Amino acid sequence: MAEQVNSQQGLTESKANELYQKGLHNSKRKDFTLSVPQILKNNTFTLFNIINIVLALMVLYTGDYKNLLFLVVAIANTVIGSIQEIRSKHQLDKMAILSESKVRVIRDGSIKELDADQIVLGDVILLSHGNQVPIDGQVMTATGLQVDESQITGETKSIAKQEGDEITSGSFILSGSARILATKVGDDTFVNRMESEVNQTDKHSDSKMLHTINKIIQILTFIIVPLGITLLTTKLLSGDDMNKAILGMVASMIGMIPEGLVLLSSVTLAVSAMKLAKKKVLVRDLSAIETLARVDTICLDKTGTITTGKLKFEDVLPMNDASEDEMKAALGGIVYASDDDNETSSAIKKAIDNPNWPLIKGIPFSSDKKWSGAQFENGNYVMGAPQFVLSNMDDAVQQKIDSYTSKGYRVLSLVKVNGEVQSPLENIVLLGLILISDEIRSDAADTLAYFRSQDTDLNIISGDDPKTVSNIGSRVGLVNSDKLLDMSKVSDDSDYRTLVKKYTIFGRVTPKQKKRLIQAYQSNGHTVAMTGDGVNDMLAMKQANCGVAMASGSESTKGIADFVLINSNFSAMVNVLGEGRRVINNISSVASLYLIKTMFSLALTVLFLFITSYSYPFQPIQLTPINTVMVGLPSFLLALSPNYQRVTNQFYRKIYDVALPAAITIVGYVLAIMVIGSYFDFNYMQRATLSILVTGVIYWLALFMVSKPFNKIKLTIIIPTIVIFAMIFVFFNRIFSLVSIFDYPINMHAIIIVATALPVFFLVTSIVKRIVKKVSQMRKKRLG
Repeated sequence: MAEQVNSQQGLTESKANELYQKGLHNSKRKDFTLSVPQILKNNTFTLFNIINIVLALMVLYTGDYKNLLFLVVAIANTVIGSIQEIRSKHQLDKMAILSESKVRVIRDGSIKELDADQIVLGDVILLSHGNQVPIDGQVMTATGLQVDESQITGETKSIAKQEGDEITSGSFILSGSARILATKVGDDTFVNRMESEVNQTDKHSDSKMLHTINKIIQILTFIIVPLGITLLTTKLLSGDDMNKAILGMVASMIGMIPEGLVLLSSVTLAVSAMKLAKKKVLVRDLSAIETLARVDTICLDKTGTITTGKLKFEDVLPMNDASEDEMKAALGGIVYASDDDNETSSAIKKAIDNPNWPLIKGIPFSSDKKWSGAQFENGNYVMGAPQFVLSNMDDAVQQKIDSYTSKGYRVLSLVKVNGEVQSPLENIVLLGLILISDEIRSDAADTLAYFRSQDTDLNIISGDDPKTVSNIGSRVGLVNSDKLLDMSKVSDDSDYRTLVKKYTIFGRVTPKQKKRLIQAYQSNGHTVAMTGDGVNDMLAMKQANCGVAMASGSESTKGIADFVLINSNFSAMVNVLGEGRRVINNISSVASLYLIKTMFSLALTVLFLFITSYSYPFQPIQLTPINTVMVGLPSFLLALSPNYQRVTNQFYRKIYDVALPAAITIVGYVLAIMVIGSYFDFNYMQRATLSILVTGVIYWLALFMVSKPFNKIKLTIIIPTIVIFAMIFVFFNRIFSLVSIFDYPINMHAIIIVATALPVFFLVTSIVKRIVKKVSQMRKKRLG
C-alpha cells in the first residue's frame, strides 16, 4: 500500500469517503464505563429491591402507610450506589475528553485536522513530538524519529524508527517527525485488539465482606418468600384479620433481610471514596476499597509507579585530563544548540544551565548516527552512544561502561572533535562518560517500605531489561531485588506458579505473560493488586483482584482499573489501604447487630407458623425505633470511627459471640411474653410493646459488646441511644404503634424485663460460647 499512496499528496477526499463508507476507518476509543441508564438499571432492578416493592404494595393495600418506612433503607441504598458509580463515570469521561486531540492527515496534498475515528485505511498521518500514534502503520518518511513504545511493551527506552519500519498504535513520539501510512485501523489495531481481549475477561468483585453479606441475603431471599407466604396463609386460616396478617408477614420478611447492613456498607464505602477523592484517588468500584485492604501481593509496573517515566542526569566521569566543569558546559552547549526534545536532552537541560557559548553550528540527534553535537567558537563537541561515537574503544573504557550499565545506568560518551563535526567522526578525544538514570519517584522508597511493613509482598513486572529493573528495585529498598528473571527466555509451557515463588523481578515481560504471572500468584493463594499505566498492563490489571492505574496512562487502562491515581502518585495507595482497613474492621464489628434481627425474625417466623393462636408479635413500624436508634445510627457512626489495624476475621466470631446469643435471648423473652400475656389477658399491642422493649434492651447490651475496646468517641455514641429509646416509649409511643408502659400491669412487667435482661443475656452468651467451642474442638479432631 505504501507504493500506492504518495506521502506528499495522501488520499483524495473522494477515496477517503469511499473507504469510510466501506467501514475501513478508525474507531472511537471504546467506552469502558457504563452509561447512566445502565448504571441506574443495574442498581435499581435487583432481587433485593423487587422484594421490597412487592412488600410495599401489600402494605399499601392495608392502608397503614406509616409501615412503609422500611422503603427508606432500600431507596437510600440504591441512590448511594448509583451516585458513586455515576460520579466515577463522569470523572473518567472528563479525563478522557481532556486527553483527546486532533490528528493531522494529508488529503489532496493539504493538511487537515481530523478526529481519530475519521482516519481511514491508507491515510497519511503527520506525527511529531508529543503525539500518540492513533493507528498501526508504516513509516513513510522520518526525521530523527524516536518512539516510546512503553505503553505497548513496557520497555522505557526510546526506539529509533526509519523509513519502512512498522509503528504501533498507542506509541508516543519522543522526538523528530514522520509521515505514517495507516495500514491497520479500527478493531485491527493493536490497542483495540488488546481492549477486545480485556473485554472477554470477566472480573467479579473480590470483596469478601460484601460477598458474605450478599450471600446471606441471597440464601435468605429464597427462604423468606415461601416462609412469608406460608405465615400469611397460616394466620388467615387461623382467623387473623387480613390487614394484621399482611403487616405481620411484612414485618417478618423485612426483619429477616439485613437490608440496613447493605446500606451501611454502601454508605461507609461511599464516604471512604469521598475521602480518597480529596486525596486525588478516584475509586471506580466501591468494593475495591475493601479488596485492597486484603491484598497480600502487589505487582508493580516499574514505569509510572516506581519511576516517573522520565530520565535523570546523574553525573559525569571525566577522562584524559578533562574537567567536570568543561564536560558539563559542553553538554549544556550541545543540548541547547541542537534543539533536541528527547528525554535525554530534557534530563540534561533540567540539570545543566545553558553556557551560552558562541554557536557556529548545531547538529541534532538522528537515529542513524546515534549522536548529536555542536560547533562553537571555542571548540566542537559530540555526545552519543559510546559504540557509535568511539571508533576504537580500549578495554578499560569498555569495562567502565559495562560496570555502570550493570548498575542500571544509561551511559553516554562525550568527545571533543578536532575539526569539522561530520559522520563518520574523526580526530576525537574522549572527555568522559555521562551517567543517565530512570528518575525514581521521591516517595517510592517510603511507600514500598510501608507496604512491606504491612506484610505485603512486592514484585516488579516490567518490559524493561531485568538487570535495569533489579537495580532500580535495590535503589528503592525492594526485598530480594537480586532475584530476577528475563521472561523473554521463558517458554510457554513453563510452570509459572514455581516462577512466582522463586523470583521477585520479572523483566522483558509480554502482556500475556503479565496476565499469566498474576494468575500464578492467585493460584498460589494470594490476593493480588497490579499497578500500571500502559496498554501492555491491561490484561494483567483486569486479571488482578485489584487494578491501579495512573492518570497519566492510557485511557483504556484507566477504564478497567479499580482505582485511578489522579496525580499518578503511587503513595496515595497508602490512604486506600487505611480506608479499606477502617471499613472492614468497623463493618465486621457492627455487622452482628444487623444479623441479630435476621436470626430472631427467622426463628419467630418458623415458630409462629405453628403457634396459630397468636399473631406475629411485631409490625414493621414497631421495629423502626430498634432499626434506627439501636442499630442504624450507632452502627453508622461506629463504622466511620478510626480503626486502621490489620484485618482480622472477626465477622464470623462476632456472629457466635454476639448475634446468636442476642437472637436466642430475644426469642426466649418474646415467647415468655406470649405465655405471660395470655395469663394477664394482654392484647396484641401490649404484647408487642413489651417485646419491642426487651428487644431494644438486648440490642443495647449487644451494642456495648461490639464496641469493645471502649473510648470516649464510642461511649458518646452508645450511651445516648438508650436515652433516645426510652424517650420514644415515654413521648412518641403512639407514632410507632406502642402502648404506654406506665399503665398497670404493663409497668411491672417492663421493670422485670429491664432488670433481668443483662444476667439472662450474659448467661445465654456463656452457654453459646461453650457449645461453639466444643463443636469446634470436635470438628478439629474429626479433621485431624
